[in-house]
Amino acid sequence: MATFNGQLRSNEIFAALYNMIISQQVFADNIYDTKATLADMSRVDGSMYGDTKLYYSTDVLKSVPWGNDAEAANLLALHRPEAPEVQAIHLDQFRQISLTVDNYLSKRAWGTEGAFSSFNSVMLGWIRDTKRVYDATLFNSYIGTAASGVGRQTITVNLPVDENDVEATNRLQASAIAEAAANLLVDLEDVTRDFNDYGNLRSYSSEDLIFVWNSEAVNKIKKYDLPTIFHKDELIDKFAEHTLPARYFGNVNAVGGTTSGANITVRSLIEADYGDVHVFPGELLPGGVAYSANVTYTEDPTILFKVMHKKSVPFMSAFEVGTSFFNPKSLTENHYLTWGYNTLEYLKNYPFITVKGVSAS
Repeated sequence: MATFNGQLRSNEIFAALYNMIISQQVFADNIYDTKATLADMSRVDGSMYGDTKLYYSTDVLKSVPWGNDAEAANLLALHRPEAPEVQAIHLDQFRQISLTVDNYLSKRAWGTEGAFSSFNSVMLGWIRDTKRVYDATLFNSYIGTAASGVGRQTITVNLPVDENDVEATNRLQASAIAEAAANLLVDLEDVTRDFNDYGNLRSYSSEDLIFVWNSEAVNKIKKYDLPTIFHKDELIDKFAEHTLPARYFGNVNAVGGTTSGANITVRSLIEADYGDVHVFPGELLPGGVAYSANVTYTEDPTILFKVMHKKSVPFMSAFEVGTSFFNPKSLTENHYLTWGYNTLEYLKNYPFITVKGVSAS
């Protein structure tokens, strides 16, 4: 049906009369899930006093041969450890959601008190839902696009292809992905310097590691293949442990540019306006618009999954305040939600691994 244009329909019997509107319903079931699991589990306490959290990373000590009696001369020698690496996370981002409602002139557009109250309730509820959408899409876009080039934190898996059998290709590729995940899990539990940006000696518990999967990679692996392919308990647990839609995985555009007329790959890392189109993180930019460096990314379907520590990306809250005031001159009521948080970055002390799949020729 066409969009309602404000015209009532003529009565079938009395043409001079018009049929009345039966009811007015405002949809209230708008946001069910925001895929906020990762963002919620990464939240850490902030404060209105100060703006910085410091994270210190230290390295292993060393052993040397013991010289028995000759060691007496070394009694007063000092053995200071190396200075720790220090990473700062700053509460430096602040946003606000604003909404104006009224209880007078806009009420005239509604046939009943119930319909009007429903509309106002839904609009006021959008304040909280908008923040939920912002937090989740911002965090998910960061997880899907952040990458480390240090050590072995970018891994490529060769994916076999059977040109004559799609099902066989999926099974072969699922096996290759499972093998890569299993090998990576073993390496992460070993003592190594390969999986943090400082190159400090580390080993990690599988219980502290999070596998964030590209949904398209997960969907290629059938459930009935899981017992044979992801046959170990820890692999079953890690498979599809956290799954994000494929649109969140990509590579940050380090230089600015202009989207094509029919853009299907360039997405925003931030909430912003492009012309008359407003986008949240993870949404496609409209066609033919210019964008700046480091605020967009291009989808990358080769990214299979990310591996990170559950504390890898702290999401800190400075404050969250809801306020409102009534303007007696215009008979309007303004509502605001204001909050602060940190610029997202992964902690260099922990792994932040990108696993990609490339079809084998």
